[in-house]
Amino acid sequence: MKQEPTPRRRGRAHAEVCPGTDDGLVVRPVRRGDLDQVIAIDATVTGLEKRKYWASVYRRYGASDRSGQQFLVALAQGHVVGFVIGEVRDWEFGSPPCGWVFAIDVHPQARLGGIGTRLLEAISASFYRAGVRKLRTMLARDNGLILSFFRSQGMMAGPLISLEMDLEG
Repeated sequence: MKQEPTPRRRGRAHAEVCPGTDDGLVVRPVRRGDLDQVIAIDATVTGLEKRKYWASVYRRYGASDRSGQQFLVALAQGHVVGFVIGEVRDWEFGSPPCGWVFAIDVHPQARLGGIGTRLLEAISASFYRAGVRKLRTMLARDNGLILSFFRSQGMMAGPLISLEMDLEG
């Protein structure tokens, strides 16, 4: 039986050692001091250091106390080994409130240990406590790694279709 995390005011996530494990992995809200490690993980994966972007994301999702916005990190032995970011969105595209995950990553040397799963479980629990019953994300169709991860978590194609157009010329 899956144990529900203890609720916290305003729907914010809280630090917890993941139930049913004794590996010491802690998932908690990001802190300012974690940002350099988050940036390093992203740069390792993407090949680009986006310090200004991550500072903006931290201000919006990490430093804010707005209900429904989450920026969580996974720590192993005191080091950030992964992160997940998302928020509850209301009524865009005619959809009732749902949780959107727009960033999740685990340091390549820490993958295949269940860290991504535990991050997704933590943000999902937070969304659930906020009254949300649906989780969504969007990804590049050629990103087989993240597609495989989300499918392994039980996610499948949803009812929305992404459309785009070039704004040049």
